[in-house]
Amino acid sequence: MRTPAVSPRSSRLAGALVSVLALAVAATGCGGTTTGAAPSSGGGVKAGAQQAADRVEPLAATPKPVLPVTAASADGKEVKVTSTDRIVPLTGSLNEIVFTLGLGKNVVARDITATFEQAKDLPVVTRAHDVSAESVLSLKPTVVLADTTTGPVEAIEQIRDAGIPLVVVNPAKELADVDRRIDAVASALGVQPAGAELKQRTQARLAAVQKDIPKPADGKKPRVSFLYLRGSASVYLLGGRDSGASSLLEAAGAIDAGKDSGLAKDFTAITSEALVKAAPDAILVMSKGLESVNGIDGLLKVPGVAETPAGLDRRIVSIPDGVLLNYGPRTDQVLTSLVDQLYPKDK
Repeated sequence: MRTPAVSPRSSRLAGALVSVLALAVAATGCGGTTTGAAPSSGGGVKAGAQQAADRVEPLAATPKPVLPVTAASADGKEVKVTSTDRIVPLTGSLNEIVFTLGLGKNVVARDITATFEQAKDLPVVTRAHDVSAESVLSLKPTVVLADTTTGPVEAIEQIRDAGIPLVVVNPAKELADVDRRIDAVASALGVQPAGAELKQRTQARLAAVQKDIPKPADGKKPRVSFLYLRGSASVYLLGGRDSGASSLLEAAGAIDAGKDSGLAKDFTAITSEALVKAAPDAILVMSKGLESVNGIDGLLKVPGVAETPAGLDRRIVSIPDGVLLNYGPRTDQVLTSLVDQLYPKDK
C-alpha cells in the first residue's frame, strides 16, 4: 500500500495525501472485499473476469527462517532479528508479503488496510499510518515491520526502546519496487529462498498479464486519470507524476493522463481546467472512493468529470483500495483487473 486512506494504502501516498489520511480513514474505512470487481453502478467499463474472494496465495511450502539475521533498516539502522514467532507488520502491504511468503501463522496483528481474508481476525494496531505503540507492545512481538511513512515517530521510538527489533522498509511507488519490497521482508525474516521464489512467481504472472494486453483498434493508447476521492471528507484529488499509479497504468498499455498533462506533483486538487487538460478516456478510482461519492452518478457531479471523454462515456475503472497501489504479490491481479476494465471483451 500503497494506497491513500489506506496507505494507501498505500501502501499505500506521499505529499498531498499525508494530511488527509486520517480524515479519509475515519470517514470511509479502507480496503475492499474483492481483488478486481467492476464498478457497481451503471454504465462503466465492465470487468472481464471477476476475481475470487479477497485472499492472498501463500507459497506452497512453509519456509523455515534461518536466524539470527541482521537486517538493514531503511532508516539507517542495523537490526538484529532472532525470532519470527510473533510478527507485527504495520502496513497492509507488508502484511500481505509476510502472509504470501508463508509466515501468516506467525503474524499477530494487522494494519487496518490489511483487508484480505486470512488477516481479517487479527487485532488492528495501525490506522492510516497512526501506530498504537501500546497495542503493539501488548502483543509481545518478536519483530515489527514498518515503512518510512509509518508513525508517529514517538510510537516507533517507543517500540524500539522496549527492545523490539523493528525493521523499516522503503514504501512502494512503482512496479519496479515489487522485487525490492519482497527482498527486504524476506531478508528481515530470514527466509531469502522463499523471497526469491515469490519474486519469480510474481514476475512471471505480471509478464503473463502484459503478454495478453489487447491493442486498441485505433492504435491509440487509452489516457487514464487516477482520481483519489473521499467524498465524506470532501477530498477530491487528481493524480500526477508521483501519485504511484503511473507505472501500473503504463504496464497496462495506457497513458497516465495526469502525468502526461504536466502535473509534476503527486496529487493536486481536482479542477475543471486540470481535467480538461488531462482529457482522460477513462478514470481510475479506488472502490471505497467511488462508494464515498455515491458511485458513478456521484462521480460525474465532481466538477469537470462529466465533461471529460471518460465522463461522457462513463468509463470508470474501479479497483479495491487494499490492493491498488500495494505493488506486491497480488499486483498481477490488480493489473489483470485494470486490463479487463480498460479493454472489455464485449466492446
